[in-house]
Amino acid sequence: MRILVTGAAGFIGSTLSHRLLARGDEVLGYDNLNAYYDPTLKDARLALLTPKPGFSFVKGSLEDRATLEAAFDSFKPQRVVNLAAQAGVRYSLENPHAYIDSNIVGFLNVLEACRHRGTQHLVYASSSSVYGANRKLPFAVEDSVDHPVSLYAATKKANELMAHTYSHLFGLPTTGLRFFTVYGPWGRPDMALFLFTRAILDGQPIRVFNHGRHKRSFTYVDDIVEGVIRTLDRVPGRDPAWRGDAPDPASSGVAPYRLYNIGNEQPVELLRYIEVLEQCLGRKATMELLPLQAGDVPDTEADVSDLVADTGYRPVVPVEQGVANFVSWYRKFYEA
Repeated sequence: MRILVTGAAGFIGSTLSHRLLARGDEVLGYDNLNAYYDPTLKDARLALLTPKPGFSFVKGSLEDRATLEAAFDSFKPQRVVNLAAQAGVRYSLENPHAYIDSNIVGFLNVLEACRHRGTQHLVYASSSSVYGANRKLPFAVEDSVDHPVSLYAATKKANELMAHTYSHLFGLPTTGLRFFTVYGPWGRPDMALFLFTRAILDGQPIRVFNHGRHKRSFTYVDDIVEGVIRTLDRVPGRDPAWRGDAPDPASSGVAPYRLYNIGNEQPVELLRYIEVLEQCLGRKATMELLPLQAGDVPDTEADVSDLVADTGYRPVVPVEQGVANFVSWYRKFYEA
């Protein structure tokens, strides 16, 4: 298949692109290579993809409609995976306009490009952040997500609503994936594991919010990518069991539309996550214990029963293995 992957120089996008190429797909990577975090890491990821047969690349942002549409017209993708976005809960407090530009305007441009070119299936990244003020655990795709606590979460909820609208009006099959805290080799430098590793190796204290007592469904990147591929290959249709008088938010009777959680079902307390990292590094962390930060949620836990039922897959990599893999990569890449 011809698959367009936006955010292809990113953490998840680059890992996904390697997997798609390995199984024989043609991949067009699309990425603006912005400086939200160190672009040299994005360049390094891209450098491993560009020599591979079947891979091509266009530099551009989602907001640049002309460049995006030209990429669609030249490559003619059969399916699209939209992973490009302005990420990060905390950064949305500092630069909210970046989130509207990329995650709302940019996503609209992706929907329009897919609509007018007969794309078979659009898979897009949502986030566990959409659960917001919800305290019912585990988080299920059938739960209400009407109380976001960050602008980032609000943009991801908006993406789900926009996708359903296009699925209903234009018959564009869409699948939204609510990723839970993703980690692993080639990860983002603004994420906790990266920040903690760098600080511990440099002998600096680490900032631990909520005194380390919150839990997360830390999900290894290979598990995320496997879930993306399984859902990409499964084009949704209308749900014949859906009822308008008792609507299921995760499917639709009036649109080829689906939502899934992709997250590890075994949440891990942050202090345990740090303990595993200390063991892998062979060093103890100096912790600066702080209250919960604005925009964060205390706990996340993924209910992936729908994903398992429809694709036969559930994330399986434990943090002990995943963190060890990350540390091995980090030491090699940064010669640390």
